[in-house]
Amino acid sequence: MDNMDLQVLRQVQQWLDADQRVVLGTITRTWGSAPRPVGSIVAVRGDGLITGSVSGGCIEDDLVAKVREGALTLRAPELIRYGVGAEAAQRFGLPCGGTLELMLEPVGPDSSVAELLARLSRGERVLRTLDLATGAVTLSEPPSHSLGGADRLVLSETRLETHHGPQWRLLIIGAGQMSQYLAQMALALDYQVQVCDPRDDYPWTLLAAPLTRDMPDDVVQRLRPDGHTAIVALTHDPKLDDLALMEALASPAFYVGAIGSRVNQAKRRARLKEHFDLTDAQLDRLHGPVGLHIGARTPPEIALAILAHMTAERYGVTLTSSAAPGGGNEAGCVV
Repeated sequence: MDNMDLQVLRQVQQWLDADQRVVLGTITRTWGSAPRPVGSIVAVRGDGLITGSVSGGCIEDDLVAKVREGALTLRAPELIRYGVGAEAAQRFGLPCGGTLELMLEPVGPDSSVAELLARLSRGERVLRTLDLATGAVTLSEPPSHSLGGADRLVLSETRLETHHGPQWRLLIIGAGQMSQYLAQMALALDYQVQVCDPRDDYPWTLLAAPLTRDMPDDVVQRLRPDGHTAIVALTHDPKLDDLALMEALASPAFYVGAIGSRVNQAKRRARLKEHFDLTDAQLDRLHGPVGLHIGARTPPEIALAILAHMTAERYGVTLTSSAAPGGGNEAGCVV
C-alpha cells in the first residue's frame, strides 16, 4: 500500500467517525495500461465527496455521480467494470480496449478500518480479507514473502485479499549523512527501513528508521533477507561493509549494493572471495558502485540514484548501474 492509499483510509475513518456513509473501491484487475496499479483504492462519501484515485478522473466522476443518484447504496460488496470496448475506454480515460475492474464495498463497523490503521501505524504488514457475501473484514499477518515480486491481490468467488503496510524492506549499513537522505527517501516510497552502525560517534535522529549498534553480519542474519529486501552498505569502512555484504550476497535479497569507486569495488570482490568464500555468481549480484549513473555528486543525489536503481530492479528493468570507464563520476562514489 502506498502513501496515497494510506491517506484514503485515514480519510475514510474520519468520515466514519462523523457517521457518514462511505463506499470503498479497490482495483482488482486491469487489462492493458492503467493509471493506477491493482490494489489501489478510492473512497466516496454519501454526498459524493471523494478521496483517492483509480484512474485519470473519469471513473471517479462516474462513481460520484452514481453515489449522488443513490445507485451505490450497497448492502454487500459488488464488482463492476469500466472501459469494455473502445467507446467506453475513451469515455473513462482508459487506453482503447482497456478494462479496469473495481470491487465496491460499503464501509461499516465490520470493515475494521480503525484496527487496520492502528496496525499500519505500528509498521506492521497486514492481510485484509473481505467476505464478499457479508462485507465483513478479517485482518491477519500475511505469510512470509516469496522470492521475487510483491504481495499479490487475490480475488475469488467468496473473498478479496489485499495486502497493506510496507511490502519492501531496506537495511542501510552506516549512519552517516547519506544514510539520512536514503532512509528519508525510502520511507517516502513505503520501505520499512532499518539502519545498522556499531560506531558510537555517528548519531541518528530519524525515529521512523530505527538504528541498531549491533554488528552488521548479526543484523543481516537476524533480518533474514528475502526477495523483498534491499541491503546497502554506506560506511566506506571495509570491516563493516564486508561483514554485511558476505551475508547479504548469500541471501535472496533483491538488491545488494555498496558505495565506493570501481577500484575499491574490485578490491572488495577479491576480499569477499578470498576470505569469505563467496562465489563469482554471488559476487556478480553486488551493485558497486551503487546506484544508477546520473552524475550524482551530493549525498541526496546519490541517495536518489540508489533508490532509482532499486526501483528498476524491483520492476525487472535492466539498466546500467554506473558509467563506463572514463565516463565521469560514478553514482555511489563521492569524489
